[in-house]
Amino acid sequence: MIQLGEDRKVFPFAIRIGKDMAPQKPKPKPRTKRDTTYKGAAVKKTSGIIPKTDNQGKLIEAIDNSCQVIVFGPAGTGKTYVTTTMAADLYTLKKIDKIVITRPMISVGKDIGILPGDLGEKVAPWALPVLDVLTKHLGKGAVETGIKNGNIEMAPLALMRGRSFDEAFIICDEAQNITTHELKMLLTRVGEGSTIVLNGDVQQTDLKDGDGLTKITHLAKKHLLPVPIVEFTLDDIVRSDICAMWTRIFYTEKI
Repeated sequence: MIQLGEDRKVFPFAIRIGKDMAPQKPKPKPRTKRDTTYKGAAVKKTSGIIPKTDNQGKLIEAIDNSCQVIVFGPAGTGKTYVTTTMAADLYTLKKIDKIVITRPMISVGKDIGILPGDLGEKVAPWALPVLDVLTKHLGKGAVETGIKNGNIEMAPLALMRGRSFDEAFIICDEAQNITTHELKMLLTRVGEGSTIVLNGDVQQTDLKDGDGLTKITHLAKKHLLPVPIVEFTLDDIVRSDICAMWTRIFYTEKI
């Protein structure tokens, strides 16, 4: 700071002495293994997820310690949210190369063929519960870039035959509406370094001949497979009081 006289203001200024005082540009960082994904992911903070219930904590621990997890329970318990948040964190930390979203194309409204657009645009509405969580943690731009580059993929079950997913986090949502045959095909698509989470509510299946999630859970228990099974209950509902109230009624009335 230099005083220029009693009637003048004080002005700050900097003095440069040679080129050594000039600001230096930071050196570019080496490219990472997953060099086609969102560039800001390397410095973006993870979610720091805190479980709201004991079973949410069990699910987080299971995903941390196992490459395959089965989780089922009522709507609003955070099954999809916790699973997708864990996937987003692993993606942010570059511990996986890809997030794969799959679920049965069973709805209470229009059939997939009626929806406009190409395959990706047709599948997107079914993947919204997962995409919304990914967008919350990764940002809209990162999700759009990931989809464009194929690092975030919405994969219909009908088109999975013959594929293999390596270094991926596979989220199978609404698995109560997948047949045993379809789950057999899905589980044999899991490649090296991948994690798969089967998520659903076996009380809300739309399949008349039995669902694959119940069968796979039975097989895992029967053969003592190293597959954590996390079961949420009505007491784990955290979405809202309205959700909890009606879900209890639907379970009681078996609707």
